[in-house]
Amino acid sequence: MNGYLNESNFMMVEEGFTTRDLLENLLVELCQAVRSDQQAFFVADLGDVVKKHLRFLKALPRVKPYFPVKCNGSEGVIRLLAELGAGFACTNKAEIARVQSIGVPADKIFYSSPCKQVAHIKYAASRGVQLMTFDNEMELSKVARSHPRARMLLGIAADSSPSAHPSMTFGTTLKSCRHLLETAKEQAVEVVGISFHLGSRGLEPQAFAQSVAAAQLAFEMGTELGYRMHLLDIGGGFPGTEDTRARFEEIAAVVNSALDLYFPDGCGVEIVATPGRYYVTSAFTFAASITAREEVPVEQPGSDEEECGSKKSLVYHLSDGIYGAFSCLLFDGPCPRPQLHKRPCPDHPSHSSSLRGPPGHAEDRIADGLELPKLQVGDWLIFKDMGAYTIATSSPLGGCPQPQITYAMSRVAWKAVQLFLGKPPQTEDDRESVCAPLSCGWEMAETLCVTPVFAPAGII
Repeated sequence: MNGYLNESNFMMVEEGFTTRDLLENLLVELCQAVRSDQQAFFVADLGDVVKKHLRFLKALPRVKPYFPVKCNGSEGVIRLLAELGAGFACTNKAEIARVQSIGVPADKIFYSSPCKQVAHIKYAASRGVQLMTFDNEMELSKVARSHPRARMLLGIAADSSPSAHPSMTFGTTLKSCRHLLETAKEQAVEVVGISFHLGSRGLEPQAFAQSVAAAQLAFEMGTELGYRMHLLDIGGGFPGTEDTRARFEEIAAVVNSALDLYFPDGCGVEIVATPGRYYVTSAFTFAASITAREEVPVEQPGSDEEECGSKKSLVYHLSDGIYGAFSCLLFDGPCPRPQLHKRPCPDHPSHSSSLRGPPGHAEDRIADGLELPKLQVGDWLIFKDMGAYTIATSSPLGGCPQPQITYAMSRVAWKAVQLFLGKPPQTEDDRESVCAPLSCGWEMAETLCVTPVFAPAGII
C-alpha cells in the first residue's frame, strides 16, 4: 500500500449496504437528537470513485489521470486517488499545499491554472512543482521571472462552444501559437507540450478529436522551433453520471481513435487528462434540512391582483445554499432534483415550491418551479450526484459552516484497491469477491473484475 489511505479514513460497509442506508442511519440519529441546529452533511461512496478509476484506466489505457483539486478537495477523495496512483491538477498555492501535506510528490502535481499569481508561482518553485501551463505573453513572462525551471504546456483553445461559458474559456488560437512559442524561446522557457480543456456540459465526443488534431499541429510548430515536445494534456470534460448525451465509453472511443491517428503509441508523447466531475459527481449524496418556510403570492402574467393573492407558492430555506454546497449551481446550471427523506402521503397535494439558502441572502436561490408536498421545518431533502464543485477548499461564504462528510467504502472495493496495488487477496473468498460490484451502492454499480493488469507500474 502507498500509505495515503487506510481503514481509519472511512467507514467499512458490508455487502448489500448502500449509501442511502448509511444516510438514513445518520438522519435517524440526527432526528433522535432533536437539535435545532441540524447541519447539512454529505455521504461519500469511495467505492464509486474506485470503480470510476478502474473504468478510466480500462477505457483510456494510454492516458494518465490528474484529478483537479478545485473540483473536490475533500481529504477522503484526495487520499484515495493518491493511493491509486493518480496525479493532481492544482490551481493555487493552497491546493498544492493540500496534496503535498499528505505526501504527494511534486512530480505528481500539475499547476494547471491559466492565470497564476506570482507569489503562487514562486511557492510552486520552492516546492518542486515544475509542470505548468500558459496561453499568453503575460503569463509566460511571470513564469520566466519566477520559476526558471518550469516545464510549460501551451494551452490552446478548444472548440466546445455549447459547453463552456465564454468568460471561463482559456487557451490561445492556433494562429498565435508560433508567436508564443518563439517568445518562450527568447525568454529561455522550456515548453514540453500542449494542453486543451473541453467543458463538460453538452459535450460532443467529436470535439475531442478536433482538439487532438489541433494539438498535433501545435506540436509540429514546437518541434520545428527546437523544443522537445513530449506531453499532451487533453483536459477534462468526461461525464460524471450516466444520463448525459454521450456516455464515457463513447467519448473514450473517440479519444483513443484520435490519439492513435495523431499521436500513435510509440511516438514518445505522454498523454495526461484532468477528469474532475467524472470521478466524484455520482459518489456524493447531500442532505440538507429545512430551516424556515414561507408562503408568497404566485405571480402570473395577465392575472389581476386579487387572483394572484389567492394562489400561494411555498418557499423553503435550507441549511445550506449557493455559498456552500450549492455553489455547484454557478458551474452546472440546474439544481439536482431533491428527494424527500419522509415519504409523503399519496393523498397530499403538491404545491408550487422554491428552495433558497439560509434566510438573509435574497440572492441565494437554489431552485424554482418545483412541485413538492407541503413540508415542515426540520424535514430533510436529499440530493444525489453532488460530488463536483460542492466542497469548499477555503472558508465558506455566507455564514454556512462546512458540511461534514462521512466516507464509506464496501469491503469488496477495499480489497480491490489492495489488489490494484499488488497486494493479493488473503483467501479464496477474497479472490472471488473482487469481481463483485465495487460501490457500496450495489443496486447502481457495474461489475468490474480487477486483475493485476491494472498494476500502477504499468499504467500510472
